[in-house]
Amino acid sequence: MPAPGPAQFDRLRPGLWIWHAFDQSVKAELFSTAFATDRTVYIVDPIPLAERDLGELTRVASIAGVIVTNANHQRSALEYSDRFSVPVFAHSETLAGFSPARSGDISAAASQGGFEVIEIEGAVAGEIALYHSANGGTLIAGDALINFDPYGFTFLPRKYCLDQKQMRRSLRKLLSFSIDRMLFAHGTPILSKAGERLPDLLESKL
Repeated sequence: MPAPGPAQFDRLRPGLWIWHAFDQSVKAELFSTAFATDRTVYIVDPIPLAERDLGELTRVASIAGVIVTNANHQRSALEYSDRFSVPVFAHSETLAGFSPARSGDISAAASQGGFEVIEIEGAVAGEIALYHSANGGTLIAGDALINFDPYGFTFLPRKYCLDQKQMRRSLRKLLSFSIDRMLFAHGTPILSKAGERLPDLLESKL
């Protein structure tokens, strides 16, 4: 599969980065995230990144692992895992699909890294979201939530879901979290008061 074009890299705040590029093979913009905990950096759903930008991540802290948010998001996870000799963390359904040489328990990684893993049933196989409470709360979504034209901020379209009704019910778990920022595997981040937009979406009749 051809790699996406050169990625645009942005630091959203200290310890939180995104990069994105258009992938012609799937005709979609792919977004990746990296976030730093106290002493480590985790890379989420990664696509290739220029050396100078990758160097910014590694100067902050050592890379502790690669996280894949669902069975469709392998992307460049194996390349990052091999380069940094770190595990790939994911739901068991996701790991079964590509069997990385290095893998780890996502719950153990979350406990060590100080973030939470939220399983979202009914979206794509192995779908998870990640939550970090620091600085008002950051949610990193897989595919269950998107934010790009012409859809805007909304659910993954029904045709891509295992069971969209179940996914919408499962997403209600997010209402118990304080979320200031929301990042996506497909779409522009929402960088302020993101959680306030969830109740209206979850009550909508799409």
